[in-house]
Amino acid sequence: METNNPIRHEVLTWDDVDKLIDVLLPQLRTVGVIEAMVMITRGGVIPGGLLAEALGIRHLLTAAVDFPSTEMAGLMAWPSFLQFPDASLLVNRKTLIVDDVWGSGRTITAVRGRVESAGATPFTCVMHFNPYRSLFSKAEPDFYGAVTDAFIVYPWELDRGVKGIPLGVEIN
Repeated sequence: METNNPIRHEVLTWDDVDKLIDVLLPQLRTVGVIEAMVMITRGGVIPGGLLAEALGIRHLLTAAVDFPSTEMAGLMAWPSFLQFPDASLLVNRKTLIVDDVWGSGRTITAVRGRVESAGATPFTCVMHFNPYRSLFSKAEPDFYGAVTDAFIVYPWELDRGVKGIPLGVEIN
């Protein structure tokens, strides 16, 4: 399916990422001490590490989620947790869930539900929130660095190119 409006790409530098972290830190400090972090692989690992260092969070965990990409399941597919921390590591902890982007919102929402069911107090955090792609009309991340409608390319992703566009080609 071709569209007349190609997806806009935004390629970030490390300075751009630093600025987003600077936007997020004061927001995150409003909830007090965060006792644990669940980083969603792969996108949340680098932002999570940067935030953990800045906030002094030492209890770092990861979650890997897969949604079947069958045409029959479509967007209603149930998530498969490939990796998730044991509930005993989350119970009674104020827990920050970190990913790079809230696009559809399916992944971070699934992780939030599982963190909450483990007995933690969850807060969601992303670098970029795309409300135009979100499947949840009344849900959004608790904390986000910026709102966008673009496909974001982070500096740690540059070696893979941009959706078939070779590196070195200027993107608007």
